[in-house]
Amino acid sequence: MKIIIPMAGVGKRMRPHTLTTPKPLIKIAGKTIVNHLLYGIREVLDEEIDEINFVIGDFGDRVEEELRDLARELGATPRISYQETPLGTAHAVHCAQKTLDGKVIVAFSDTLFKAHFKLDTSSDGIIWTKRVDDPSSFGVVKKDGGGFVDGFYEKPSSFVSDEAIIGVYYFREGADLKSEIDYLMDNNIMGNGEYQLTDALENLRSKGNRFTTSVVDEWYDCGNKNATVATNQEILKYIKKDDLRSESARVENSVILEPCYIGDGVTIKDSVIGPYVSIGNNTKIDNALINNSIIQSEAVLKGVNAENSMVGNHVNIEGNPTDLSVGDYTNIKL
Repeated sequence: MKIIIPMAGVGKRMRPHTLTTPKPLIKIAGKTIVNHLLYGIREVLDEEIDEINFVIGDFGDRVEEELRDLARELGATPRISYQETPLGTAHAVHCAQKTLDGKVIVAFSDTLFKAHFKLDTSSDGIIWTKRVDDPSSFGVVKKDGGGFVDGFYEKPSSFVSDEAIIGVYYFREGADLKSEIDYLMDNNIMGNGEYQLTDALENLRSKGNRFTTSVVDEWYDCGNKNATVATNQEILKYIKKDDLRSESARVENSVILEPCYIGDGVTIKDSVIGPYVSIGNNTKIDNALINNSIIQSEAVLKGVNAENSMVGNHVNIEGNPTDLSVGDYTNIKL
């Protein structure tokens, strides 16, 4: 099995956090978003992952090596591809065309989920979906009486289906997908000024590919600060208690209201932390009250009373703000 992870977007809705860190490498519950995604995919597979191709922008050598290490951690061969210009979802997959042969999963990098199915790799293709209350806000699939997809619809104004496409797809033959994306690009077939993956899927379906769906139990959003903090809360609920606190963390005269993730080298003094807080490595917190928040690594927080907050790496805050969204390398003193 091969996996393609398109992740070249700049993450505008997550600024200021994405000004210095690509969105898929922002940490929630102690691990990067893309790490949670890939481990979630591995859990539904009954076979090994052979290759992971990360489609990125100009993220730099350090990020590329971090991604290669993640692939190796999963026992896969790493590959890096580049999308220099954002020309749509199909174009992003096309940038990883060297991986488009044999069994392939395409997973867009801000798609986190919980699922209990096992992937049926004998199908021509599988669209991963989640039943939603308001389908008009999503791309959805409509199925025939036999359970096969008979149409793809983008944000339908009238009810078509409640199965929203979450952004993860399986193809038994990646070369067929490549052929259809090539056709779109060679003939400049675009929707809203971009090459759309759903157009390639519809072409495959019309040529006889029989797509089914796999419905996930939960689908989590990391599109903006508030959504990411909410996702952190949900992910923490699934982590084993023994994995939540590093043995090297020091907690003095403080109360930890679980679940909270506390990383390596963290120091917490005279504080109440939690519930639903993630604290990155080597962060120091003193005389603080923090709940439902993400604090990244190497930060220093003194006298902070915060909730529903997201604080970046190497941040220094002294004072009493409440709802924070603070990017990396920021100093605040109130």
